[in-house]
Formats: sequence, structure tokens, C-alpha cells
Amino acid sequence: MGPYVVRRLLQMVPVFAGATLLIFLMVNVMGDPVAGLCGERSCDPATAARLKQEFGLDQPLWQQYLTYMGNVFTGDFGTAFNGQKVTELMATSFPVTLRLTIVAILFEIAIGVTLGVAMGLRRGRPVDTGVLLVTLVVISVPTFVTGLLLQLLLGVEWGWIKPSVSWQAGFDELIVPGLVLASVSLAYVTRLTRTSIAENARADYVRTAVAKGLPRHRVIVRHLLRNSLIPVVTFIGADVGFLMGGAIVTERIFNIHGVGYQLYQGILRQSTQTVVGFVTVLVLVFLVANLLVDLLYAVLDPRIRYA
Repeated sequence: MGPYVVRRLLQMVPVFAGATLLIFLMVNVMGDPVAGLCGERSCDPATAARLKQEFGLDQPLWQQYLTYMGNVFTGDFGTAFNGQKVTELMATSFPVTLRLTIVAILFEIAIGVTLGVAMGLRRGRPVDTGVLLVTLVVISVPTFVTGLLLQLLLGVEWGWIKPSVSWQAGFDELIVPGLVLASVSLAYVTRLTRTSIAENARADYVRTAVAKGLPRHRVIVRHLLRNSLIPVVTFIGADVGFLMGGAIVTERIFNIHGVGYQLYQGILRQSTQTVVGFVTVLVLVFLVANLLVDLLYAVLDPRIRYA
């Protein structure tokens, strides 16, 4: 296990460098960030030159990238165009999005896996068909439609929740936004778990466990479920990064000042330091989540061993 982890960590280095390089290049071709600083009016040449020198935009692109990466390894993600440190923006926004992601993942596990197991064991029955239709509808409906509908019904019409989330964004306020954020992924987890359970239920090791006279709940939990969860864990592990980086719509609907909100503001104002800094951290989240998922495989299936 130890050598495998070391190899994976070493493999993460070129992946991280390549991903950040692509992000840096793509963000820097979005437009002229200096023009965004001056608003609707164009900057005069002297002001534009001063701003470019202040933010290091007068240097070649490759030199800007090397300077940025050197600062990243010292914990300096640069300064946003409003003068605020990017690390300060991260300190206020990442905890909020992390809480939102935790709520969404809990919904995926509690509802998605439970429904998937129940439907996988009842494959072909009317209730199974009904759940499949519901999940298909959830996948088909855009997230902003689901979010606005729940906000209108639960927040405006019935008054069960606040239409917008406060600055503190506690777990109790993030239940409905978390459900909205997890809705599509929850449907996929349900369908993926159902398919995996239904396929493994006909496997030889399950029939052997039943033939030995083991209790039904032990066959399902100890044998069937552990092996069936491998593709589900893979999906959820990758979904952690997607949820943190893809919460722009949900955070805009419920006025949550998290990572999605900051990315939206950074793109809108062409703040390259903000966008690149936040996406760099999200790349790290993806890499760490994938590593943890690979390590969980051996826990779920004892046959998997890493040399």
C-alpha cells in the first residue's frame, strides 16, 4: 500500500502542473483584464501600463505562469483586482461550499444508495419502474429549474425556509440548497446502485452465501453491498470535485457566497488571479478525492491489493 501511495502522489505532480497550465492559459485568453478594471470606459495608455506592471501582466505569459506557480507553493495565490488577497476570499468561501458539498454528498449516500439497493433487490417490479421514471425526470430537469421551484414553493409560498441563505450559511440553512445541488447526482447514484446490485445479486458468491444459510441482511450488507458499491464510490469520489466547482447555479439562486459565487464574480470581472487561484485548489480537491477513492477499493473488496 505504501509504495502505491507514493507512486500516486508522484503521478499527481505532472497532472497538477499540466492542469494548472491549461487553466492559466485558458483564463488569460478570456480577454483583457485591465479593460475590466476600467469598467465601460477604456483605460488611458498610462493607466493601462501602470496596472499591467502592478499585476505583472506586462511579462510574457510563460513567465507569468512560472511566477504564479512559485507563489502558489509559498501559499500566495495573488491579489484580486479589488485589492483583496485571494487567500482571504478562499478562507470565507471554501468552508461554505464545503458544508454545502457535505450536505449534498449525505443526500446522495442516504437517499441514492438506499433507493438503489431497494430497487436493485426488486428489479422489474412496478415500484422499480416508478423510481426509474422519477430519476429520469430529475436528470432531465435543469438544476436552476429545480432550485427556483423549491425556492418559490418552500421559501416564498409556504415560508418553510428562507429564500436566501445568510452569510454564516449553517448546515440547517443548506439542507434545501444541498438537495438541489445533489438532485442530478442523487438520481445517477440511485440508478448506478440499482444496476450494480441487480447484476451482483446473480453472482456465484451471493448464491454460495445464501446456500450456506447466512441471514439475508448479512448476505446483502457483507457480500452484495460491499462489492456493488465500488462503481458508486468511484462516482461519488469524482462528484466531490464537481459539486464544489459546479455549485455556481445553486449558490446564485440561494445567494450563497461560496466558491461558485467567487468564480462567477471573478469571470464577470475578468479577475484572472481569483479564477486561477480557486480552480487550482479545485484541481487539488479532484486529485485527493481520486486518490482516496482508489484506496477505498481495497476496503470494499479484499481481493483488491496494491503492490
